[in-house]
Amino acid sequence: MTQLFNQKDKTKLRQKLRRELSRPELVLWYHLRNRQIAGFKFRRQVSIGNIVVDFYCPELKLVIEADGNSHYENADQRLKDKKRDDGLRALVLSVLRFMNLDIMENIEGVLFKIKEFINQIKPPLTPPS
Repeated sequence: MTQLFNQKDKTKLRQKLRRELSRPELVLWYHLRNRQIAGFKFRRQVSIGNIVVDFYCPELKLVIEADGNSHYENADQRLKDKKRDDGLRALVLSVLRFMNLDIMENIEGVLFKIKEFINQIKPPLTPPS
């Protein structure tokens, strides 16, 4: 059986991408790392099959992507992103996409949306009454 996550042939690419994070990716990573979001561990630049995603939480099966303007302005890029997202969803993974501009100008709003999504799929534990 072929390994799906972090295939050996993608190691160099993942390392390069981690060294060359964009400013918005760095800002988002600062808030995702060290289990700061509801205690969940996120990893950065994880390969899943043939693609490398920006951030991934294995426990939640959640992919988070930070997208530049080209992802929204270019029809070909939007189609590629849709196919990519469809492929990830076929693996029963959830995908959240955020514009770089939103990350840079409204990180609290981005973090709120991530926490809100997590609460929808994993409601917080409430003590028995």
